[in-house]
Amino acid sequence: MLEIIFFYVAATIALIATVMAMTRANAIHALIYLIVSLLAVAVIFFLIGAPFAAALEIVIYAGAIMVLFVFVIMMLNLGKAGDARERQWMQPKIWAGPALLSLILFVELILMIAEVEGAISGDMVTAKQVGQALFGPYVLAVEIAAMLLLAGLVGSYHLGRRYLEREQ
Repeated sequence: MLEIIFFYVAATIALIATVMAMTRANAIHALIYLIVSLLAVAVIFFLIGAPFAAALEIVIYAGAIMVLFVFVIMMLNLGKAGDARERQWMQPKIWAGPALLSLILFVELILMIAEVEGAISGDMVTAKQVGQALFGPYVLAVEIAAMLLLAGLVGSYHLGRRYLEREQ
């Protein structure tokens, strides 16, 4: 029964954070809500018995890819106007929503870990199974996703460079 409550709390947080990410006009605010959404999905993976997939979700998506997005946004910085906006973003009222949702997920994760046998249901997914699935029948999809991410990074660099050249 407790795992059902945990699931619905994590799913609700994922939905709220995703809607907030889609409706934010500011890219950094949307990115922060997207990170919270990915953390909620990681909690759901843990609940369904895939702790390795949950760890991958945190390390790869909420960690590495979001750092890449932040890097691209910082690379497209607009000078003094961008610096003034960054100072404004550091106000506590901006961080209250994502911080509250993350705190709820953290408390839920602590309660799940304390109740590990009741929270995990189904078969455990091992690293070997994930590797065989990714680099077996889905190897083409993995390679296409990697090329898409690289193309996005190169494209954003060129767009930002052209904008900076026009400003000078």
